[in-house]
Amino acid sequence: MKDLNSDLFDPVTVMESEWAHGGSNSDADFGFAFNDSNFSDRILRIEIMADPVDPQPDSETCTTIADWARHRKRRREDIKKDNVGDLPDEQILNGNQPDMDDCVASENQDEEVVAMVEESPSGDEAVNSNDDLNLGMDYAEPAVVRFKTLHISSPILAAKSPFFYKLFSNGMRESELRHVTLRINASEEAALMELLNFMYSNTLSIKTAPGLLDVLMAADKFEVASCMRYCSRLLRNIAMTPESALLYLELPSSVLMAEAVQPLTDAAKQYLASRYKDITKFQEEVMNLPLVGVEAILSSDDLQVASEDAVYDFVLKWARQQYSNVEERRIVLGSRLARLIRFPYMTCRKLKKVLTCSDFEHDVSSKLVLEALFFKAEVPHRQRSLAAEEPTCSSRRFLERAYKYRPVKVVEFELPRQQCVVYLDLKRDECNNLFPSGRVYSQAFHLGGQGFFLSAHCNMDQQSSFHCFGLFLGMQEKGSVSFTVDYEFAARSRPTEEFVSKYKGNYTFTGGKAVGYRNLFAIPWTSFMAEDCLYFINGVLHLRAELTIRH
Repeated sequence: MKDLNSDLFDPVTVMESEWAHGGSNSDADFGFAFNDSNFSDRILRIEIMADPVDPQPDSETCTTIADWARHRKRRREDIKKDNVGDLPDEQILNGNQPDMDDCVASENQDEEVVAMVEESPSGDEAVNSNDDLNLGMDYAEPAVVRFKTLHISSPILAAKSPFFYKLFSNGMRESELRHVTLRINASEEAALMELLNFMYSNTLSIKTAPGLLDVLMAADKFEVASCMRYCSRLLRNIAMTPESALLYLELPSSVLMAEAVQPLTDAAKQYLASRYKDITKFQEEVMNLPLVGVEAILSSDDLQVASEDAVYDFVLKWARQQYSNVEERRIVLGSRLARLIRFPYMTCRKLKKVLTCSDFEHDVSSKLVLEALFFKAEVPHRQRSLAAEEPTCSSRRFLERAYKYRPVKVVEFELPRQQCVVYLDLKRDECNNLFPSGRVYSQAFHLGGQGFFLSAHCNMDQQSSFHCFGLFLGMQEKGSVSFTVDYEFAARSRPTEEFVSKYKGNYTFTGGKAVGYRNLFAIPWTSFMAEDCLYFINGVLHLRAELTIRH
């Protein structure tokens, strides 16, 4: 069965193929017939009403898309307030026709589409039948400022739009009449004329982002999917800004759900994620972004953050600033933002704080923490399996980001002695990027109330004759506390793939100090990174550190 969201004369596959080769699909170009009585079988009367009162007039000059976005958003909010309950269902004649719920504009749109079919006594003369329609209705009729009359071809419009297809083929007597009336606001006039012209010619004369967005909204209202795709394609070719990207993401939900606009919203999300991947660099700017912008940033795997703990702290700070009401904040965190925080990669100390955080509903926080802890307890191959099964469209909570501080797995013991075993995995690419003098740090872990970390280095050996791989243990600076620890470094090695001890010792730490071995494997860097290196198993270096408090 033919998809009504596709052009009957211009299938999606054909159009996209033409675009891919730079063509214009001239076979479906009926521009010569636009508003020509010789090629038309009906008359379209467009009644243009005055726009709702706007605090800023429509004639206001918008020099940038940011100005226009603010103006349009303000106008949209005012229209929503003014239009509640203004138009009774009886005024929309098509509302009583079979299956017309699908072709009438969504409730969430700025204005309703009012389509009326009426009979003309003769020729091209248009008759206004509003007086008959409104008998017995107790409401004020919107003022019609002016009207336009166009000659239209019902087959062409029906082929492009399910709205017109159903209007012209609903099986009722009115579908056979010659005159059709549409009622729109003055601000929609230019966009509608562009849309009607596109339905004949498959092209638009307007090229600016604000103008294309207006046409896009009109195309969504009248269900012209090909025009939505065309506008989306042109908008993607215009240099994006934070303001325009946010505007694309804040389009009405009926547009966002349309497949035709998905590439545009995906491009907007990618732009914001790339621009703000280092949220600490743009902290003030990011803190002022709306919810859709923050969601786009948090969805990225390339977010440059120290750890997932930092992501959680940022989300909490942003939510508290944007939503002063705790109930609203809980709803936003629970339903929108919690799914974007990758709790399985948070530290256990931070997860404990999540359980007592009043910004989350207790049931929500309990479920998130339990899920994270179960993931941490899984064996590595099961963790990789869960990450692979993660649906990319909704959440990526089991996928690891490129953290500045690498996640570790920690096993703690209290008896017979205070001890912890720390596992750190590094991919071959991560190790390769350390050359010639780089270093990578692990997330903090704790023993005896003190914070420690591991750091892997590429450095020169003590004789400075070659580069080599080094591993160090450091204590986070915390006053002048003295702490004596026995430690041992080990790594998995082929062919047994068991951990093999590489270095052990003891050290009395004070705040900020570190100890380790400059050449852990006693081989040059070139041998360490060679394809036949015994310490890389399936491209991963598995390191282990055991720490024991000496009494």
